[in-house]
Amino acid sequence: MIQNTFCHIPGVGYKKEKKMWDNGVYSWVDILNKHQKSTLLCQKEGDIDRTIYESMECLKKGNIQYFKNSFPSKEHWRLFLAFRSKTAYLDIETTGLKYPFSSITTIALYDGDNVQYYVRDNNILDFMDDIKSYELIVTYNGKQFDVPFIENEFGIKLQQAHIDLRFILRELGYSGGLKACEKILGLERNDLDGVDGMFAVHLWHEYIMNDNKKALESLLAYNIMDTVNLEKLMVLAFNLKLQQTPFYEDYRIPIPSMPVLPVSPDVKTIEMIRTRIARENWM
Repeated sequence: MIQNTFCHIPGVGYKKEKKMWDNGVYSWVDILNKHQKSTLLCQKEGDIDRTIYESMECLKKGNIQYFKNSFPSKEHWRLFLAFRSKTAYLDIETTGLKYPFSSITTIALYDGDNVQYYVRDNNILDFMDDIKSYELIVTYNGKQFDVPFIENEFGIKLQQAHIDLRFILRELGYSGGLKACEKILGLERNDLDGVDGMFAVHLWHEYIMNDNKKALESLLAYNIMDTVNLEKLMVLAFNLKLQQTPFYEDYRIPIPSMPVLPVSPDVKTIEMIRTRIARENWM
């Protein structure tokens, strides 16, 4: 899809890009045809050629930063297919909503093959090295929450290109939060149904206060489920966006299967905490 993108070329906006597709100009190679270039573009040929050859070279070298900086941010979904093998799906859990009054408790990272997870006061600092292996991150609301929280807490800057599914899915008509989007799109959580970010805080407190390992396992299972479901949502969103282009049949991606998860939620622990919360609210 990257090589079919024209909206980063001088003089080309979304309307002109669509007009070019409608006129059978589908790729950078097509634009290099001087007749098509002169009839569909109004910029100097040298500027157009320079951008196209630069784009070709950066795609060949896998230079995602070029496309991150030159593509409009709402079109970063177009990076996914070319850089899927270098993509990490990322989600964090915290003790609250705002830094520095809250802290990260767990982080889950999934690359389509392997699940990695990190726990506060255990291996959480390993995240800073592991994330460097990826060039593209996918989150839900990560631009406003996960990434700023990580950067503030660890004192680092995540340089990766970033696809935030919250905004893409909202543009496609799906809103209401991650869990609501999952339900609308047919993704089930089974034993974790009804567990949310606030409940995750209770799971962490149960682990810390009572050394309840089942609570930690349930928290990690929830965190990891958020992360692996991001891959499915990314593929669904990518395919839906493709339907707005002439390239759906060329690039559409099969929905990935659920990986084997390294931890499982403990239903008894979850129900125990639910009962405790209900009792406290009643009192």
